[in-house]
Amino acid sequence: MIGVVFDTGVLISAIGWRGPARRCLALVARRRCRLVVSTDIMAEYESRVPAVLAEESPQANTLGALAWVRAKALWVEPAPLGKQRSRDVKDERFIAAGLAASSRAIVSYDRDLLALEKPFGILIMRPAAFLLWMENRY
Repeated sequence: MIGVVFDTGVLISAIGWRGPARRCLALVARRRCRLVVSTDIMAEYESRVPAVLAEESPQANTLGALAWVRAKALWVEPAPLGKQRSRDVKDERFIAAGLAASSRAIVSYDRDLLALEKPFGILIMRPAAFLLWMENRY
């Protein structure tokens, strides 16, 4: 099973609304791929997801979804990256986790991450592209 890292914006979208990001999370639930997290990523999820969705999608079950992510994810110790790869240093955590797990993809809406395209051989793509990529794998 391939490892995949979701940036925080993708997880917010997946929990709060229907659409490509939710379908990506559904692939994790159906065990088509494994969500990879590190302590830093989970801390960001737990601080940002409830805060954003409380305002933008208050009906979303953020606590239940985050508990599910916490229980089902593959936890890794981030790999050292050497020099900074992304324009935004906060994005490094997603690359480091992906590298540690030998992930094949990072799913993101973040332009700074998307601009990197394929660091360390890890594809960085939007949710819709990830869905197509996964569909073509099987």
